[in-house]
Amino acid sequence: QVQLVESGGGLVQPGGSLRLSCAASGITFIFYTMGWYRQAPGKQRELVATITSQSNTNYADSVKGRFTISRDNAKNSVYLQMNSLKPEDTAVYYCHAQRHIGDYWGQGTQVTVSS
Repeated sequence: QVQLVESGGGLVQPGGSLRLSCAASGITFIFYTMGWYRQAPGKQRELVATITSQSNTNYADSVKGRFTISRDNAKNSVYLQMNSLKPEDTAVYYCHAQRHIGDYWGQGTQVTVSS
């Protein structure tokens, strides 16, 4: 059974930082491109960042220079370091695992940026 379990969300003031974690089980983690997506109320889910099995990264323009995605294959985990957070970063953040044979989603973790 595949599980992607996110953690690390919460309430933070503008300009603050959070680190999201996603622990994967039930997949051969090293073969998967891992990603973070987010969905704000009333909006479509959007890509935040991805990291390939070779650790090549890709970021949405809106988070470049502020967010960093990383992975630890030994721990079957992917992380999203979020700095200089803005109110518009408020959303549910989802972990995603993708390979040519299929993909999986976590249940999401809420990030709220507010003073």
